[in-house]
Amino acid sequence: MGDVRSEQRRRLLRFLAASPVVAGMSIADWFELDAQEPAGMPREPGAIESADQALDVFDFEAVARQKLPPAHFGYLATGVDADATLRANRAALSRIEIRARHLTDVTRIDTAMELFGVRWETPIVLAPMGSQRAFHPDAELAVARAARAKRHLQILSTVSTTSVEDVAAARGEPIWYQLYPTSDWAVTEGLLARAEKAGCPAIVLTVDLPVGTNRETLLRSRRVDSRDCQICHQPGFVGMVSRKPMFDGLDVAGVEDLVYPGMTWDFVKRLRDRTRAKLLIKGIVTAEDAALCATSGVDGIIVSNHGGRSEESGRATVDSLPEVVAAVRGRLPVLVDSGFRRGTDIFKALALGARAVCIGRPYGWGLGAFGQAGVEAVLQLLRAELETAMRTCGTPSIKNITPRSVVVGR
Repeated sequence: MGDVRSEQRRRLLRFLAASPVVAGMSIADWFELDAQEPAGMPREPGAIESADQALDVFDFEAVARQKLPPAHFGYLATGVDADATLRANRAALSRIEIRARHLTDVTRIDTAMELFGVRWETPIVLAPMGSQRAFHPDAELAVARAARAKRHLQILSTVSTTSVEDVAAARGEPIWYQLYPTSDWAVTEGLLARAEKAGCPAIVLTVDLPVGTNRETLLRSRRVDSRDCQICHQPGFVGMVSRKPMFDGLDVAGVEDLVYPGMTWDFVKRLRDRTRAKLLIKGIVTAEDAALCATSGVDGIIVSNHGGRSEESGRATVDSLPEVVAAVRGRLPVLVDSGFRRGTDIFKALALGARAVCIGRPYGWGLGAFGQAGVEAVLQLLRAELETAMRTCGTPSIKNITPRSVVVGR
């Protein structure tokens, strides 16, 4: 095991040396930049040996970085271009201050929220994340079991490495399904029909990837990965989805990519007319598009820049959130994702009008580090941090968290 870890560490060093983002920086500087956490006691990569030793979600990142092959961790870590939007998602949260109120009875804390008539114990949602078998053999099943154990809403990716039926069974109740449309309506209908048959009550259409993106960090990580990736990753769309069970039985010979650059509001209407499930649009970041959602039969919005993986706008989702909330004027629930790593981050998003906050990379780190136990620990840490923030800020329930709970941009 020591030899394996040493080799992985050498690969990481070569990866860091090749990256222009970290040119001229020490490894300690790079870890601090990656986590966007304040400097303090040094964080030794791989310092924890079990999930229950973690003090925050970043402890799982360090272990996942050590355990995963470079290309797999690179897929989890990457943004686009110079990763500026990825970092902006974290930096923007640091500019939001919390206004602590005191002398309120916070003996009991209620973190419950409601979405489409369903009560959830927590506003923390598991965002869709593809290819989870790259992080752990139990993949989406481990995540579903953790979601079940900790009672969280889960959204499954189109490019899941586990079928929607098996994930729903592991979760113990229907999950939401995220939809990449492709350019072939017949494929879209096939994916949709299967999700509906599995009982998915909500379809989450991703619109923030009209084209493929330049994921430099991922590409650089592949250069230092000594494995033969072609064994698992066949070229072309057909090769890519050959290991994605949601495409089993579908004719994908003419499909070029998951994303569809020709998608417009007419596509949204067609999808709305096709399904009775709740329809959410994921990737809305402006008031203009949010207002169109509210008049297009859409049931909800997820403010998202794909975790900094969809466009190099340099704008954080938490900065986009207030204008989206204002534009819908309470007609639709607004969720948000991208960059949320702390309970205080979640508190800030709730204060700015989010109904729920979706997390992605943190549970990916937990999965890569310790499987189901890691995912459960990540969820437990975030919930505990949120409850602590609510207590110290005099907000015993989610409804008590309002725009007056924060100060933005000082």
